[in-house]
Amino acid sequence: MSAVQAPYAPAPGPTAGQTVRRLIVYTLLFVLVVITAIGVQTLLSLVLGPDTLLVGNNTSTIAQGLAFTLIGGPLAGVLWWILWRRLADPAERGAIEWGLYISAVLVVALVSSSTALLSVIASLIDGDWDALALGTGLVWAAVWVWHRWMWRHPSKGPVELVTLPLIIGAAFGLVLGSLSAITLLNGIFTTAIRDLTSSPTIGGPWWIGTLQALVWAVGGGAVWAWHWYREGARTTTNGLANVFLILFGILLASVASLGGIGTVLYVVLRLLFDNSEPVGELLSPLGLALAAAAVGTAVWTYHRAVAIDRSPSTRQASILATSGVALVGAASGLGVVVNSALGILSTPLAGEGLRPLLLGGLSALLVGGVAWILSWRPLRPADASRLTTGRRIYLIAVFGISAIVALITLLVIGFQVFQVVLQGGSGLIDQIRAPLGLLTATALVAGYHFAVWREDQADAVAPAPASRRRTIGEVILVTAADPAPFVQAIQAVTGASVAVWRMASAGPGTLPGVEQELAGVRAQGPLPVPPPIEDLPLASSYTPAAPAGVAAGPAADAERLMRALEGVTGRRVLVLLGPGPRLEVVPLVD
Repeated sequence: MSAVQAPYAPAPGPTAGQTVRRLIVYTLLFVLVVITAIGVQTLLSLVLGPDTLLVGNNTSTIAQGLAFTLIGGPLAGVLWWILWRRLADPAERGAIEWGLYISAVLVVALVSSSTALLSVIASLIDGDWDALALGTGLVWAAVWVWHRWMWRHPSKGPVELVTLPLIIGAAFGLVLGSLSAITLLNGIFTTAIRDLTSSPTIGGPWWIGTLQALVWAVGGGAVWAWHWYREGARTTTNGLANVFLILFGILLASVASLGGIGTVLYVVLRLLFDNSEPVGELLSPLGLALAAAAVGTAVWTYHRAVAIDRSPSTRQASILATSGVALVGAASGLGVVVNSALGILSTPLAGEGLRPLLLGGLSALLVGGVAWILSWRPLRPADASRLTTGRRIYLIAVFGISAIVALITLLVIGFQVFQVVLQGGSGLIDQIRAPLGLLTATALVAGYHFAVWREDQADAVAPAPASRRRTIGEVILVTAADPAPFVQAIQAVTGASVAVWRMASAGPGTLPGVEQELAGVRAQGPLPVPPPIEDLPLASSYTPAAPAGVAAGPAADAERLMRALEGVTGRRVLVLLGPGPRLEVVPLVD
């Protein structure tokens, strides 16, 4: 059994004066650090690019750099030293303002330094030299290193918001690397398509932009990998980390993936059924679509696997995010299909012009519909594990938004109908086909999700099956084997809550460590008397993690334990299981 730790006693909350003081001083320190960094980067850029001194009058630039550096720098140093000494006080170290300051500077320094340094490397490919960007990158990199040292300081580092910099850093690297990878693949695919169709190339050599995009993609990937693996964002599972995981790794990635796949399908359909434009024009969006589909799918697949290994709420949030994106695509496609179909029926002569619109709607409807079916699984019955608060919020939000849009669209249709009737004009269908398509899609979405919500509500209030009467209040299980099957057996027979104590390996007939544990419990005074068994609530399902390196216990031992517990009653019962075939059930007296 692991040592019992005393509960953490938080320090008294800060007063209003302390909160205001910390906000002011840390805001002032942030401003002074930024001012000093700007001044140093200005002077450093002049040193790295001396040719700029010969162009025009740089007196004001030099004066600004000197003022920011020589005035802001000492003030920032003095204020930092005062605050750094105060951080020896646990109350100051645990202040949220300290964690917020460190997070803000780390994020600003990371974004400024990485974008500036990558810009310098990318400009070198084109033969340019950007001294200002190099100075900016070096200065902010130094600021980042300095504040990372404070962030990881063992005795003065922040206690609050300690994971915020690594979460935002991983998200920034993911977005930067993904967008750059899309740009890189777009350049490659577009060049290949132009070569196949013999389309003219406009601009400079294609490989320059491709190599520059490669630099940005590698840099963004390095930033993401550093924060994701080295700093520990991958193993951070708090609420903020899960929100960023769903937002950037699932939601935005699914938008890119489904949007790219839908565009690819649109291009294919136009090649098959619409030859109104040259092949080169029809294939023009294909490169970007393929790139977005490839990168978005890769990012979504990886982060979906990460979400599956996290809490059930995070897993369901990933499913709901994907379902929401697919639903928007399918509903938009349905509205466009209705719009274009009404246009073709009302004005047959304009059918050729509406064909691309119809094909685009079909593409969105097919891709979004298939993705929605695979993620939402409408034919699968909703079991108890899926009837969660997140699912209810999702259903209510989708129904509410769809109903509002449908109501507004209905008002627009009514206005246009009355306007045509009062003016005595024609072309009513052409006037209302766009809002009518939107009304059709939103009405179907609202109706379906309202029906699902009603069904979930009915399932939630359905009476639960009768549970076994609780005969024991608590069972203390002492074993060296995997406790999972024994915990399930105890709860199945008695309905009791189970506390598991690990048994140290020893010879038969000995229980080293248990006597000391029991002695320690006795030394703390008498155990609290629980309420009568009749008043005890049913135990919740609890399965402790299997100890590493211990094989699962045989089913025969679980059956023996169930037989031994039959007919046993009491507030607290000690179960000794092992070593070997040993099995003892000892009712305890409070």
